[in-house]
Amino acid sequence: MDKVKRCASEQGVVIFSKSSCCLCYTVTILFRDLGVQPRVYEIDHDPDCREIEKALVRLGCNAPVPAVFIGGQLVGSTNEVMSLHLSGSLIPMIRPYQAQSSAI
Repeated sequence: MDKVKRCASEQGVVIFSKSSCCLCYTVTILFRDLGVQPRVYEIDHDPDCREIEKALVRLGCNAPVPAVFIGGQLVGSTNEVMSLHLSGSLIPMIRPYQAQSSAI
């Protein structure tokens, strides 16, 4: 769990992902389209993949990936991120992490 918390706080927006997961790709593209360059941590390339998955579930993720952290805090998985975006709540959360050139 320490590894997850350390990685989650490395950058403003961190996505724990698997390289073969289409939902992970979709969430990553959403953030990029919103002007944020998230730190994408591909857990399937890590020898501790199983332990990371278990830690993410213990932290409250319904599914281990994608797991999105903003400002070091767990936001959730695809459903939570999309719900925040559709309600208009995601943009204020990511505003500090958007690129200066973003027109959003």
